[in-house]
Amino acid sequence: MTGGTRWHIAMRRALDAAAAAAAAGDVPIGAVLLGPDGSELAVAGNEREQSGDPTAHAEMLVLRRGAAALRDAWRLEDCTLVVTLEPCAMCAGALVNARVGRLVFGAFDPKAGAVASVFDVVRDPRLNHRVEVVSGVFAEACGAVLRDFFEDHR
Repeated sequence: MTGGTRWHIAMRRALDAAAAAAAAGDVPIGAVLLGPDGSELAVAGNEREQSGDPTAHAEMLVLRRGAAALRDAWRLEDCTLVVTLEPCAMCAGALVNARVGRLVFGAFDPKAGAVASVFDVVRDPRLNHRVEVVSGVFAEACGAVLRDFFEDHR
């Protein structure tokens, strides 16, 4: 299975996690962490509302759970994080600190995106690690989930 095909399957799983987050009253963002062999290590949607934890973004949750699945191997150099929305500054910083090898994201976030839209934390040459980035995977579907959620909550 090629990287692109694997990413598409993972993005569909991330969209499912985003839908579950929305059903729980949270912003519908989902993420999947793929291991070095392409297997799914962790999947999560946002859990901020459920947990009362401001750091319970989907990306942070899959990084924690994925590291635990790899027996607390905090260096995720050969892993790929797939997420429905461009990560914020907190999550982008966590990707760098976890040494994630690749980020695949769906929709751009023109207000808070820290990978391409507002900042580029993950590829900043001043930092000790840079993340490979693939953007726009199922961008329309990922953006539609968010638009629909916010239209329903206005």
